[in-house]
Amino acid sequence: MAVYVTLSAQVLATAALVVFEQARGRRLAREISALGGDPHAPGAQAVVGAVSLFAVLIMFAAVTTIAAVIACLTWLIRARQDAGQARPAAPSVLAGWFVPGVNLIAPPVMMDRLWWASRPPADRRTRWLALLTAWWLSWLAALTLVLVRLLSGPSRGSTSLTGLGPIELAAITVAALLCAATVRQIARIQAVSAQHRRRTPESRIVPRPFPLSVSQVTTEPVPRVAAEPTPHLAPQAIPK
Repeated sequence: MAVYVTLSAQVLATAALVVFEQARGRRLAREISALGGDPHAPGAQAVVGAVSLFAVLIMFAAVTTIAAVIACLTWLIRARQDAGQARPAAPSVLAGWFVPGVNLIAPPVMMDRLWWASRPPADRRTRWLALLTAWWLSWLAALTLVLVRLLSGPSRGSTSLTGLGPIELAAITVAALLCAATVRQIARIQAVSAQHRRRTPESRIVPRPFPLSVSQVTTEPVPRVAAEPTPHLAPQAIPK
């Protein structure tokens, strides 16, 4: 499934970026700081390769993240349609994920409603709520850590390029694993429901007898009964 592939790619891209940050990023940050931002300064050509690799890793992480978001939203829209939810799937999903403030509450609510609409076993409710809560909290934690690192920018005298480290990588990995688990649970429930509908033999379905329509009643021939001849009564004489 595209969701699992893109989430795995996102984790791998983030891991590669963190490894580069730990192995070469800090030294590269010091070298760039020593150049003073002058591309023609002595020694600038020595860092071109490392800077190019860093740019490729940043692009790879961004592309895989966008691909994971698109894959998850596409799956959610299709799953809502398969579950037979009446409201238009695409507008409500996009609004729930991208409207500020609403996107802090709406995504887990939509996932929970989708789980209910998929007709799951009743005894799995507690387990599902625990998984859903863990996924959403881990996603908020990972998003907060990454945004704080990226938006704050490197501090004065900092020896890192992005600030991403093992903590952010662990948070992103846990959030991706729990997201894949929630998708897998709903997909399995919908697959079992679809198999059950396909395996139900049509011979077991006994059609209910329908009453005859008005046209059938009026067009059916009615047998005619021959009328018996009326006996002829002779006139009787009236006594005087």
